[in-house]
Amino acid sequence: MQSKIAHAAERKAFEIAANQLIGSASSQNREQALEKYLSLAIKLIGSRIPGFEKGVRTALYPGSKWEKWLFDLIDETDPHVLKTLIMSGGYEAAFRGFSDTVENAERLDCNIPWIILFDPTSACNKHCIGCWAADYGHALNLTYDDMDRLVTQGSQLGCHMYMLTGGEPLVRKADVLKLAEAHQDCVFNIFTNASLVDEAFCREVQRLGNILFSVSLESYEPSINDGRRGDGSFEEVMAAFDLMRAHGLVFGTSTCYTRDNIELVTSDEFFDLLVEKGCRFAWFFHYMPVGDGANADLMPTPEQRAYILRRIREVRGFEGGWPIFAMDFQNDGQYVGGCIAGGRAYCHINARGDVEPCVFIHYSSANIKEKSLLECLQQPIFKAYRRHYPWNENHLMPCPMLENPQILPQMVHEADAPSTDYVAPESADSLCARTTPYAEAWAPEAAELWEEARLQ
Repeated sequence: MQSKIAHAAERKAFEIAANQLIGSASSQNREQALEKYLSLAIKLIGSRIPGFEKGVRTALYPGSKWEKWLFDLIDETDPHVLKTLIMSGGYEAAFRGFSDTVENAERLDCNIPWIILFDPTSACNKHCIGCWAADYGHALNLTYDDMDRLVTQGSQLGCHMYMLTGGEPLVRKADVLKLAEAHQDCVFNIFTNASLVDEAFCREVQRLGNILFSVSLESYEPSINDGRRGDGSFEEVMAAFDLMRAHGLVFGTSTCYTRDNIELVTSDEFFDLLVEKGCRFAWFFHYMPVGDGANADLMPTPEQRAYILRRIREVRGFEGGWPIFAMDFQNDGQYVGGCIAGGRAYCHINARGDVEPCVFIHYSSANIKEKSLLECLQQPIFKAYRRHYPWNENHLMPCPMLENPQILPQMVHEADAPSTDYVAPESADSLCARTTPYAEAWAPEAAELWEEARLQ
């Protein structure tokens, strides 16, 4: 009872500060409202995340680039959407939820994720060249009840942040909206090709408030983007951006970088386009040679990876760059203590219900259609992740498959975890044999960059 009372009081204080911040738009008091909000956030989470207060204070001083980014977000986002995202994403997920997952992990002696990725369906309405989902067909789906049970059980463990991948999640548009409405204390980030985003859907998202979007985009040039994703795909994304912006929604992009496109998707022109269209963030994902026909030659060279590491940090720097929060899933391991998979901060659930350590690592012996979420998180492969982590001291080498290819096979064998790849099950030994040359080439560069980071 005391915990519930404390939660309600803490949430109310957070809500009051959020209302003052949102209500201060274009007023002389917005600096004061921001300071009150930041002070409360620091009080709630500052002791749990090393460097949180320093980072916030360095980024959000009066007149700074990131203060302007925040005020633009407040001014241009629908007030209901903004408040819902602050309360469900900011308070329930980031502040209260993060604390709850850490405490539950210690109490239950197993990793409890702060974020859960899941695939509502394997189906997709496109057939992009080189995409693993193109081979899956429409047969695999999580039912609405599966998803509702997952989110209910996840919330009880402290997880209030869900990312929907696929396939194309919006093939299940009605169920996605129903799920978001049933779980207003959670945020749902949808990774989408945006082709199914329309006026009616945006109105519903605006009404619900707890959905945001990560839209697939691979170039500022229509012909290059459409060469892989299909004719008209670029214009579909641009139209979706315009619709989302008109309804005051929050959205960004999701881009996979390879040896062939890395300079293109980090060019000035690309970031100019994203900012012009109203994107607030940009995810960048290192190409992983996973699945049937995976081409290891598409992995970036060590020089290219060092380039994008520096480039993304330049883009989101405290000074200069662009007013967009760019995140590099592989190279930002430095800021999250290395690998976050295996339930340490996140895990992945495929459209068959298999609970996997990572969206790129398909080995599991537990399924949410057969077991509770907690039982799935207690499966042997997740325990192996918890037991063996960290793999090394260099957080620029975070992955047990890509940069530490000796680790993943060891854990998979210990756990006796079968492959859960839909199309072409593959042993961890075979997969990691493909990544070993890359790991060996990256290691000297990573060591030099890590030493630079430690000296800064």
